[in-house]
Amino acid sequence: MSALNQTSFHPASFFLIGIPGMEELHIWISIPFSLMYIATLFGNFTLLFVIVVERSLHEPMYLLLAMLAVCDLILSSSTVPKTLSIFWAQSKSISFHACLTQMLFAHISFIAESTVLLAMAYDRYIAICDPLRYTAVLTHSVIAKIGLAALARSFCVMFPTLFLLWRLPYCGHKIMPHTYCEHMGIARLACADIAVNIWYGFTTTLLSPGLDLVLIVVSYVLILRAVFRLPSKDARLKTIGTCSSHICVIFMFYMPAFFTFFTHRFGHNVPHNVHILLANLYVLLPPMLNPIVYAVKTKLIWEKVHLPDKHSHCTAPFVFSS
Repeated sequence: MSALNQTSFHPASFFLIGIPGMEELHIWISIPFSLMYIATLFGNFTLLFVIVVERSLHEPMYLLLAMLAVCDLILSSSTVPKTLSIFWAQSKSISFHACLTQMLFAHISFIAESTVLLAMAYDRYIAICDPLRYTAVLTHSVIAKIGLAALARSFCVMFPTLFLLWRLPYCGHKIMPHTYCEHMGIARLACADIAVNIWYGFTTTLLSPGLDLVLIVVSYVLILRAVFRLPSKDARLKTIGTCSSHICVIFMFYMPAFFTFFTHRFGHNVPHNVHILLANLYVLLPPMLNPIVYAVKTKLIWEKVHLPDKHSHCTAPFVFSS
């Protein structure tokens, strides 16, 4: 009897239909999606390989870059392959447990990446505003604790959603207008009150990535204030150019994600295909751009990739190529 009740309570599988209203364009949409995913894999694996192999890169800034690359790989790889299988092979079915697992990995990696971005902003703040204390503040043990804290924080925030979704009855509702499983996308299939899910998602969004974004903005304001005090105009322009590119990628990471989260709560008039496209954007575009902006523009990594036999030495913890 309990097995029968469990079967009726939770569907055996869901059906992800892709981008609603754009089914005829799925094949064409899959082309940029697949190219972006390939670029994500190549860029982030290359970054990880260079950082692991080169002992001179075992420094705080580069270790944080490695953490960011891992988060990017998990975020994109937990969602994009299923999306492409929907577009290419009409493989729309996903089991209930696999859907929850995908949701958990996607959201955990997102929150962990947000935490790492905050740590990187703090790294830059110390490197520019208080460089003499850089090596004393950001030791290897501190970086390891940051990595563990990012993982523990994201897990603690997202693990309760498993119970919030598990308690809901779905009454045979199986069709999900999305390309991958996310918390509110699953919850909205339930035939019960989901107010707790809505408010939990809203609160955790404000208190985890939302708070991270506020602190990142504060750190960059302090960085820019310190930059404008530099005596050299060239140094000011160079640092401002670097910071502006980083800020653009940060907002490209957060804005589509916040749009997706808040649309579930407030955006009832937003076209569903726009909502789903932007939900795919934040798992595709930042993981592809991060290796370019954070690594290619970093002088020492650029030299290691292009001049592997040249043992250059970085004289400061925050040096970028022009």
